[in-house]
Amino acid sequence: MYDEDYLRLFAVPFAEDPRSDADAELIWGLAGPRPGTRVLDLACGHGRIANRLAARGCEVTGLDSSAVFLERARADAEELGVEVDYVAGDLRELPWTDRFDLVVNWATAFGYFDDDVNRDVLRQVRRALRPGGQLVMDLNNLVARLRGYQPSHVEAHGSGDLRVDRFHLEPLTNRLEVERTIVRDGSARTLSFVVRLFGFPEIRDWLLAAGFTAVAGHGEDGAPLAAEHDRMVLHART
Repeated sequence: MYDEDYLRLFAVPFAEDPRSDADAELIWGLAGPRPGTRVLDLACGHGRIANRLAARGCEVTGLDSSAVFLERARADAEELGVEVDYVAGDLRELPWTDRFDLVVNWATAFGYFDDDVNRDVLRQVRRALRPGGQLVMDLNNLVARLRGYQPSHVEAHGSGDLRVDRFHLEPLTNRLEVERTIVRDGSARTLSFVVRLFGFPEIRDWLLAAGFTAVAGHGEDGAPLAAEHDRMVLHART
């Protein structure tokens, strides 16, 4: 699903993206990185977070499986004049041990596999962190998602593009099945994916089981997590 259509529908020019500026500021405020901090942006997408952290002086590695996204990320980094080591790879097979001070996983970029694999991803993240390292992860807030649950969503985008999402939430597993139809330039295509939703107690326990020692929950504004928040931002320490 992370392809040219996704970039066209969701990505905005780097200089016109206040949301990403706010996200980077939130990460900075929670984790307290500084110039020279080694950061892994895991499932970095088109680099909207990685490039901003690099602009603040961090030594950033961005990993993603999408060649289209990495191409855009590198182009934006070059335009911004920052250096990021963009790596094509799979977050299920992280090659690093004791490498990073901070791992960032943003915009619901976790939870697309079965529970055993999802848990193993967290263990690999813990292994990639140096002693004293931190993880900052941004996910859907399950409480808010349930409160506003609708079986479908239609959104018009620029140039006549249209996105139609149909949802089915399986309450026994908290797996959200999504059927997405994209109409672009008069042609339609449909794709499907499944993402795991979490309440804070469950994902906290997963992180502790993966080897983290403390986990805090925040909303998108950095305040303690509340039912009113759309997003759940996890801050975990080793």
